[in-house]
Amino acid sequence: MALQTIIEQAWENRALLQEQATADAVRAVIEELDKGRLRVAEPDGDNWKVNEWVKKAVLLYFPIQAMKTIEVGPFEFHDKIELKKNYAAQGVRVVPHAIARYGSFLEKGVIMMPSYVNIGAYVGEGTMVDTWATVGSCAQVGKNVHLSGGVGLGGVLEPVQAAPVIIEDNAFVGSRSILVEGCRIGREAVIGAGVTITGSSKIIDVTGSEPVEYKGYVPPRSVVIPGSYTKKFPAGDFQVPCALIIGQRKESTDLKTSLNDALRENAVAV
Repeated sequence: MALQTIIEQAWENRALLQEQATADAVRAVIEELDKGRLRVAEPDGDNWKVNEWVKKAVLLYFPIQAMKTIEVGPFEFHDKIELKKNYAAQGVRVVPHAIARYGSFLEKGVIMMPSYVNIGAYVGEGTMVDTWATVGSCAQVGKNVHLSGGVGLGGVLEPVQAAPVIIEDNAFVGSRSILVEGCRIGREAVIGAGVTITGSSKIIDVTGSEPVEYKGYVPPRSVVIPGSYTKKFPAGDFQVPCALIIGQRKESTDLKTSLNDALRENAVAV
């Protein structure tokens, strides 16, 4: 609570960032994020709660950090934020040229192929961040998730009350999918290749006799592919992108078998 009070005061009065105690408090929050003891958002029953003051601390971290050169072997970077370190002690596998920024959290068993995880993000145990996938600032990724090659999870820092991108446990996200603007993917969902979902995207369940529409939310165990619907404009009727729920991933104790079955049964490209 003491940290939260200092952060809230500094948010209202940026002059306080000149004081050492305020700067120390901001850095303490980032350290807690880095170690996974604080989260930008966390489960709250069946919903998620955004810790706005933590997002404020991330935003306040940038102005108190000086630019500096960071050398890693023959590579050089010029930035305000350190790179994450001590992967072996954390039980995390990091393949060159994967990069995670200080202030992000990678739980034990995470595998990072050449990919990128930004500050404030949380990646759960056993998750695979595949080649050229990006986990944007403050994105929350659950346990045993597979982010396939080229997946883009958008960062959400402002407005501070906005929910980050949330991928719940055991979900599968297909290649080159783009998930942004605080969308939420339910547990064990299967997102096919090339699906784009924002916080305002239409997600239409077409498995029944009548379509059921969601906005920015994929229910648990849904199998999703790219789709489109007709929208009227002054210039005429045009097709607008959406996402289609075409099936359900069956509950199973063997989630890998369940995933393969879901992909085969619904002919989903990944």
